[in-house]
Amino acid sequence: MKRDWQYKVIKIFEVFKLNNEKPTTELKYSSNFELLIAVVLSAQATDVSVNKITQKLFKIANTPQQIVELGQNELEQNIKSIGLYKTKAKNILQLCEILINSYNQVVPDTFDALIKLPGVGRKTANVILNTLFQQPTIAVDTHIFRVSNRIGLATGKTPLIVETKLGKIIPLQYKYDAHHWLILHGRYICKARKPLCENCLITKYCDFYTNLSLNNK
Repeated sequence: MKRDWQYKVIKIFEVFKLNNEKPTTELKYSSNFELLIAVVLSAQATDVSVNKITQKLFKIANTPQQIVELGQNELEQNIKSIGLYKTKAKNILQLCEILINSYNQVVPDTFDALIKLPGVGRKTANVILNTLFQQPTIAVDTHIFRVSNRIGLATGKTPLIVETKLGKIIPLQYKYDAHHWLILHGRYICKARKPLCENCLITKYCDFYTNLSLNNK
């Protein structure tokens, strides 16, 4: 049984790789700092909405020093179309102060350093480590949490449980890209309200689809 399950995990990522060899984030950025700010802004927001904001913001300020000089009120005005903008503005300013005072305005490349930055939790830290520093981390957002539980890849009641399980079961050759594959699958195919099973390439390895087919017989 365990062997069958391991085969299923491998096949899922084989399919993902075959159809999208080099997945990446859909957030737009041109520097490590820009991606960090974009990911902080993306909490409870879509990448599309974040890209609209940062396209304008980064033309005005795209370094920690420039953001600090912008100030709280001006920063809020530039990001106010996004949810929780006041809290995010406050966190970003504090984050920039730390980068200036402790890291010479350079984004740190360790998990422990990243999660100490205001507005940066496990998910954000793992995104940064994966996308910027090529570390095989798994950042469990709502999409990955849903997909992992729904298809039976890694079940768990909390993002941390799912993250831990995914880290153990995903073969090393797929681990670096796994985060992006799962997010994209959840965003465009395995949607929250109505998964598009008719467009899914991994139905034969999906617990949800198997149960759905059995119930419809």
